[in-house]
Amino acid sequence: MNYDYIIVGAGSAGCILANRLTASGKHTVLLVEAGGKDSSFWFKVPVGFTKTYYNETYNWMYYSEPEKELDNRSIYCPRGKVQGGSGSINAMVYVRGQRHDFDDWAKAAGDQGWSYEGVLPYFRKLESHPLGNTKYHGADGPIGITPMKEGAHPIVHTFLKGCEQLGYRRNEDFNGEQIDGAGIYDLNTKNGQRASSSFMYLHPVLGRPNLTVERDALVTRVRFDEKKRAVGIALTQHGKPREFTASKEVIMAAGAVDTPKLLQLSGVGSEALLAKYNVPLVHELPAVGQNLQDHLCVSFYFRANCKTLNDEMRPLLGKLKMGLQYLLTRKGPLSMSVNQGGGFFKGDESLEHPNLQLYFNPLSYRIPKSNKASLEPEPYSGFLIAFNPCRPTSRGSIEIGSNRAEDAAKIRINALTTKKDIDEAIQGSILIRKLMTAPALKDITIEEISPGPRCKTEADMLKYFRENSGSIYHLCGSCTMGDDAATSVVDARLKVHGIEGLRIVDASVFPNVTSGNINAATMMVAEKGAEMILDDAKASAQRDSDAARASEALHSH
Repeated sequence: MNYDYIIVGAGSAGCILANRLTASGKHTVLLVEAGGKDSSFWFKVPVGFTKTYYNETYNWMYYSEPEKELDNRSIYCPRGKVQGGSGSINAMVYVRGQRHDFDDWAKAAGDQGWSYEGVLPYFRKLESHPLGNTKYHGADGPIGITPMKEGAHPIVHTFLKGCEQLGYRRNEDFNGEQIDGAGIYDLNTKNGQRASSSFMYLHPVLGRPNLTVERDALVTRVRFDEKKRAVGIALTQHGKPREFTASKEVIMAAGAVDTPKLLQLSGVGSEALLAKYNVPLVHELPAVGQNLQDHLCVSFYFRANCKTLNDEMRPLLGKLKMGLQYLLTRKGPLSMSVNQGGGFFKGDESLEHPNLQLYFNPLSYRIPKSNKASLEPEPYSGFLIAFNPCRPTSRGSIEIGSNRAEDAAKIRINALTTKKDIDEAIQGSILIRKLMTAPALKDITIEEISPGPRCKTEADMLKYFRENSGSIYHLCGSCTMGDDAATSVVDARLKVHGIEGLRIVDASVFPNVTSGNINAATMMVAEKGAEMILDDAKASAQRDSDAARASEALHSH
């Protein structure tokens, strides 16, 4: 079957692309998703991400290769295997990033369209913000934005008071003029329900006659013609092989792990890697799968002398009470993320920009070791403070480990391999200890449970980070944007170097990880990418029309 466009992956980016590319009615689009529908109740409830965290039906549940600098641990890397992708299973904190994050993108891409000023219109376009249409916000976009200020647990305000006591500024809007300071995060929710790109962009347009969605369909490769033009895809669905063709473009939106994996399986990547697994080379592009980045996070646990969310969420009666509150009002703890407060801080005052992001959770919980467990609060009144460096400089990779699409790629985060990243792992620990000296926080704290009083020196802090840090699930950059085919995969218009008819529109194109949670930036890339695709289609149609008229004029003479 033939379509104008084929989109591989119905994740945060793919759902937006499907909506925008079918809006005019002029183009036929096939959207392919390896997972199923996002019809479960738990996708709508914001705190439902705790139910999908270890659910192999909706989650690829990837693990990294053993990380040498993280005590040889394999790091858990959950990825959405469902319509909506990782945007259906994330914790929904909505942060765009710092201005200089995107200015650095523009430098890498050689195109000012990717600077902060260049991307701001697309952030505004995708969101429906309660502040209305302002310089920094939009009010007419599909993605609902909800500040958690009203519903945040009282202990979160104690954290903010402590930050102010130590001289840190209060930030009312991390997506406004400045990102530094302490505050309460925004969520991408609407009326107390998750506002994923699947719910807000794709669900409303599933009836469009020019849009076809194929679910439970694992793409095995991109198909090319003899001129190295992408002409379609091959996939398996319910155990049967199928093929589809694209007359205009194949658009990869399978994410930072599976987009490079699929390119490599299709013969686009490092010649040596492909030869190792007997994959015929279509086009050598050594940067495919390189430049992988992620945010690594570690948590400090505290016992409180006052009520926290642990006291509400642990007992069965408390769970029933919260469930009833949510069902009747769409409010309460179930309507929010557990990552309520936090902010952006400098680990060294001589720095130009904040380099550490903090999360203050009015709940303390451990990540379960069992693949069957869900997140359970600790059996005491507690809270946690977590941090991650904003812009790590360590670089990892995504590489196939076989020539079978059914086999997971090898993920190497390659964490803590630069001095900067090691320094910041220590800086974050020092910052949390400093914050806990604030009178407001000292007043509510009985003890630091972990790392605890034995962790005193910088060497102790680094050891704690190595043994306990984990991914905060912001993998990106593995098909990076740039103007040099030796070191990047796509150009500034997201076209794959050296290949016709193939584009990548997802988090893998990030030249550098943004400061903060990356889902907002991924959706922005999709909005901007969709516009580029449509503009290029219009330009191509105009060229064809001009050529036809010129030919007609020539023949008439």
